[in-house]
Amino acid sequence: MVEISDNARGALLMVGSMVAFTINDACLKAVSDELPLFQALFLRGIGTTLCLLLLTRGMGHLRFDISRRDWGRMALRTVAEAAAAWFFITALFKMPIANISAIMQALPLTVTLAGALFLGEAVGWKRLTAILVGFFGVLLIVQPGSDGFSISSVYALASVGCVTVRDLAARRMSRSVPSVMVALVAAVGVTAFAGVGSVFIEWQPLSVKAGAQLGGAMLFVIVGYVFSVGAMRVGEIGFVAPFRYASLLAALILGVVIFGSWPNAVTLAGAALVVATGLFTLYRERAMMRRYPTGLRIR
Repeated sequence: MVEISDNARGALLMVGSMVAFTINDACLKAVSDELPLFQALFLRGIGTTLCLLLLTRGMGHLRFDISRRDWGRMALRTVAEAAAAWFFITALFKMPIANISAIMQALPLTVTLAGALFLGEAVGWKRLTAILVGFFGVLLIVQPGSDGFSISSVYALASVGCVTVRDLAARRMSRSVPSVMVALVAAVGVTAFAGVGSVFIEWQPLSVKAGAQLGGAMLFVIVGYVFSVGAMRVGEIGFVAPFRYASLLAALILGVVIFGSWPNAVTLAGAALVVATGLFTLYRERAMMRRYPTGLRIR
């Protein structure tokens, strides 16, 4: 049997995670032909919450002896998660999957910038320049003022902002808080939010096809989460993190095969800029971590 390194195993898990999350997105987009957003989000949330509850209990991480400060940060993260889910899925129902996936690739840039602005993390001129170039790439994807621009693009950008808040809240939590417990609380919050929203809509009958699509979404979102946790625990974060861009490749393939859509040249150029600057940002972070393993790092 061929032995593979922890980093290679982590990279494979990260690729599997990103592909699974993207397939989940494709399943949700496909089910939008039959089910309204809140109904789909609520039904998926029930299955996801139950699976995460079993996983959390099985790992022995179902805990409630968490400090009030961490509960507060977890609550903020859950609110941001619910808002991000609503904005993202609203946009996903209306725009090509590859386009929204390309916009979401700006997350490493927004988290880095927000960390500097609100958490006092050091960011030098090289990384700041990369962030600005990356944001220009986002403008190429969104293309404000063009015929392809719509409110869905604004929703996608709002989702990026909400996920950034979510990740910053997670950074502020104590390391003693189990990650699966955080995910479970978020799943409960998103499901409750969708449940309230579903009260004010007209529910549609669940066909066999829609049920299978929702089942696929539940399955792949759980697989994505489990793989992502494994990736972060097995390999070095600096090595593994760049492989999250596999989601964009998966979205491009699924967009063509399932939905028959392909981004235009400007969108692809913007996506390439965002990915390139994101990779550079991750490279700089890894380089500085090696150079300054402890203490203040000046970039």
